[in-house]
Amino acid sequence: MKKSVHLLSIALFASVLSIGGYKFFFEESHPVTQDYKIPWQKENKDASTQLATYTGENSEMNFTEAAKKTVNAVVHVKNITTTRQARSAFEYYYGSGEIRKAIRGAGSGVILSPDGLIVTNNHVIEGASEVQVTLNNNETYVAEILGTAPDNDIALLKIDATDLDYLPFGDSNDVEIGEWVLAVGNPFNLTSTVTAGIVSAKARDLGSSDNKFQSFLQTDAAVNPGNSGGALVNTRGELIGINTAITSQTGSFVGYSFAIPSNNAKKIVEDLLEFGNVRKAILGVTGSDLNSIIAKELNVDSSQGFYISNVEPESGASKAGLQKGDIITFLDDIKIRKFADMTGYLNSKNPGETVKVVYLRNNDERQADVTLDILKVYQIKEIGVEVSELTKAELKKYGAASGVIINKMLPNSFTKTDISGLVITKINEKEVNSIDDVKSIIGNKDSEEPMLITFLSPNGQEKTYVFR
Repeated sequence: MKKSVHLLSIALFASVLSIGGYKFFFEESHPVTQDYKIPWQKENKDASTQLATYTGENSEMNFTEAAKKTVNAVVHVKNITTTRQARSAFEYYYGSGEIRKAIRGAGSGVILSPDGLIVTNNHVIEGASEVQVTLNNNETYVAEILGTAPDNDIALLKIDATDLDYLPFGDSNDVEIGEWVLAVGNPFNLTSTVTAGIVSAKARDLGSSDNKFQSFLQTDAAVNPGNSGGALVNTRGELIGINTAITSQTGSFVGYSFAIPSNNAKKIVEDLLEFGNVRKAILGVTGSDLNSIIAKELNVDSSQGFYISNVEPESGASKAGLQKGDIITFLDDIKIRKFADMTGYLNSKNPGETVKVVYLRNNDERQADVTLDILKVYQIKEIGVEVSELTKAELKKYGAASGVIINKMLPNSFTKTDISGLVITKINEKEVNSIDDVKSIIGNKDSEEPMLITFLSPNGQEKTYVFR
């Protein structure tokens, strides 16, 4: 009996020892929530807030609030063509008959103010006889085109409405690669469609040679035909871009889409409202991207930046002391890795503003404050070209005493041949020294009088043509 009691005591002791050992070695003595941090959790949250964050109620991963703020501020934009259908020879002869409307194309737009100011892509409304805008509640309005910026692919519309939901501009300079974003628009006429993705790249240059805007936000949010002109928003519901383009062999989304950054879109909208056109701010330098090959040739340590090959005399850059051979690495707080970084930032600035330029000279870092100049251009609509002023260095290169250079062809150009780079030295046998001269000569010309224009090619050949 005693032996049995002894064995029972040993068994009980062993059980207690086993349970105690398990508690000591395998169970944590402190609550897990005090030590474990959820990856996107902020400091100083109590246990209930931690749980809410983990389940996604207050997380970046929850897009419902951003979507709610956005869908009512994104509209369906329809490009309408108007034609007359003559029912008889009489109606055909006198230009009368039944008016017929047809949808030429469709896209999206973003409401910027409660009284109906709307931004969209220029290619969405280009060539329209009428522009119709349909809100998320299915109300439809005929929109007035307030202004267009074809080079930037932006158009500004206005509808007669009040108390509309609208989106505030966010700061696209603060956008981070990897940040979650939403694309909102009307792909394939599917209204109020929301897709999500991340920012894949910034200041993306698509390699176009037509002088159009080339510094996009790249995302992997699904964007398809019909999304053009729609909103790219962050998780706070702020407008950080205008969806504009996709790269695809099929014409539909295959992984990447591109948006005009909000800072650029905002500046374009403000210019269209105030001046009727877009004023371009410039540093007054020309050059090229820097890479490892060029860096080795120039014997510089940096393989990123913008290498200055020429500084225009009397420009802001010249007055601030920048020189040929300098390498721009920062504009204000924006790192300049390539030309698209620089143009993207400068396109958000106004002429007359000052930017801090950080640059390398002989591998030493320096900085200067540069006041931005305005790029002076003028469209000679009579022949369909846009001209800008020449620097002294460019005049010397052409062997010309005066002139303006053709920098772009307009849709109504007198020739299908690209004559960008030709210099106009005379109009109506009067010397042209500046944009103001061009305006004055053409403005004082009789509308019935022919126009004589003298062109100078880069190889020194000069020819005069008569335009009637």
